[in-house]
Amino acid sequence: MRKIKYFLLAFVCLILTNCETEKHEFPLDKRYWDTNDYDKVILELRYGYENDEKKPTFDNPEQRIVVEKLTDEQNFKVVLNDKELGLKHRNKVATEFFNHWKDMHQIYQATDRKDKYLYDLEMLAVWQYGLSLQLEYFKLGNDEIIESADDPNSSKVKNTINSNIQTLISNYIIYLDEINNEKAFSEKGKSKLASGINKYFSKLVELHPKANYSGMKNKAELMLKKSESNEIKSSLNKLIELIELKKKEE
Repeated sequence: MRKIKYFLLAFVCLILTNCETEKHEFPLDKRYWDTNDYDKVILELRYGYENDEKKPTFDNPEQRIVVEKLTDEQNFKVVLNDKELGLKHRNKVATEFFNHWKDMHQIYQATDRKDKYLYDLEMLAVWQYGLSLQLEYFKLGNDEIIESADDPNSSKVKNTINSNIQTLISNYIIYLDEINNEKAFSEKGKSKLASGINKYFSKLVELHPKANYSGMKNKAELMLKKSESNEIKSSLNKLIELIELKKKEE
């Protein structure tokens, strides 16, 4: 009789666990998420959780796949890099992904009573997804401007393209603002913040080597003085050196 009671108790616990797992639905069976999937997922992550309910995190073995899928760059690259698709179509999809990314920013911004990020790794993963996306987004936008222009070499077209590139650079500088919140990050968070500078900022400079990075260099120098993290300082120094190197090569 006692064994039956234990079995029933275990069965009830299993049911409750499954109900909790299935409470939030995500298209995890799909290889890539499209913009329609992001509509539903972002809505669920932003508004489908109770205030005291923990959202999917990298350290949760059962739910980490949600964060991994959410921040998988292949979701947009599989479309935006497909040369078989039209430029206007890809640019339209890029705009949709970009707008979704701006909404994604609100998912993991919560802090505790000590002003520490509750989801620093996840928040930075969303940030870095956006850094990668913007490289594609702005390039496609500029490519369409050139393709549709009567005279692609006109000063008007060149000024528009240069303005867009400066907007991209300004958006990247906002990422460096997170260094002002360095104390809100865990050590793993600081490491991830630094790795984002190493990976994506170098791609930006290599993609647009002749752009004006004076504002970014100034920001990096200011953050270098403020940061107490050796990893972040190292990343900032590398960024400054790269900008100076490209300046000399002009």
